Amino acid sequence: QVQLVESGGGSVQPGGSLTLACAASGFTVSSASMTWYRQAPGKERELVAGIANSGGSTNYADSVKGRFAISRDNAKNTVYLQMNSLKPEDTAVYYCNAVTWRGWTWHTYWGQGTQVTVSS
Repeated sequence: QVQLVESGGGSVQPGGSLTLACAASGFTVSSASMTWYRQAPGKERELVAGIANSGGSTNYADSVKGRFAISRDNAKNTVYLQMNSLKPEDTAVYYCNAVTWRGWTWHTYWGQGTQVTVSS
């Protein structure tokens, strides 16, 4: 059974840092395209950062480039989002997403989300 479990959210002051983790089970993160999304109150869910399955290329939203970093630990089957220089506008629920290719079809999975609040 596929499961994504996010952790690491919390409250932090502007300029602070947090590291989110997405622990996967039922598939290997190295075989999936893994993406972090976020959704702020009253706004649509938006892509934050992604890492490809093959080659490990990464992609970031313009709003987080230079501040956030996505990485993957294959041994722990976990994907991370290191967030530095946090701003109040980074406040949102952060979701982990996985896209895998199995049985000749694509499968998409979501975690339950973890709250990040940036406030003084």
